[in-house]
Amino acid sequence: MSKSAPGYAGPVSGCTRLAGHDGETRLTVCARPDGDRTAVTVRGDLDLAADQELQQALRSALTASGKGIDLDLAGVEFCDCSGLNTLLGIRQQALDQCKTVTIHAISPAAERVFALTNTLPLFASEGQMVQEDDASHSATDPRVEVVQLRRAMQTRGLIDLARGILMATFSLSAEEAWSVLVMTSQNTNTKLHRAAQQLVDSVQGEPPPEEARKQLTAAVTHVTAVRERAQGAE
Repeated sequence: MSKSAPGYAGPVSGCTRLAGHDGETRLTVCARPDGDRTAVTVRGDLDLAADQELQQALRSALTASGKGIDLDLAGVEFCDCSGLNTLLGIRQQALDQCKTVTIHAISPAAERVFALTNTLPLFASEGQMVQEDDASHSATDPRVEVVQLRRAMQTRGLIDLARGILMATFSLSAEEAWSVLVMTSQNTNTKLHRAAQQLVDSVQGEPPPEEARKQLTAAVTHVTAVRERAQGAE
């Protein structure tokens, strides 16, 4: 995209810092121009308390970029579903603007959340996707690829079904149901599709493990409280 193209606001640089109640910096987001993209380094905690500041900093970096932003998350010390949802949200905004968001470096704390939800591939660069695709085609039988694709589609349907159950049972929005499912998966150290399967099985009469039941209740309580606080502030 040229510098005169719509959506390009020119180079951006600088840092956004969020301090906690103790005065210590909890989140730092630094952006700098890198050709027609913006390199963004994020350090600290990606949680609900930092959600608004993180969204604003990433939106500014995305708007100022020509083709998108490249994230360095190596300095992230904590990441929960709020941080993940913010990153997924900025990725969708980038796609709406014909741009991309990639992750070039990631800490173990952040990678764990992405691994549980299988969302890290969504932030791969074009070069990484080409390399992975080439490796897959050279080593994978076409029949195996069909099985893998079918399994991925089945998993997506399972997750959507679990979200629907949560929405109907607890009067949640689609986004709230997604947050509950991700939080339950993260806090029980269970793959997202397995957490979804446990929820679906519970409707069919097979109770989920005790820990999963506790974490599900806690997640629903959390998102409901967040919604009520937001409504009270309006």
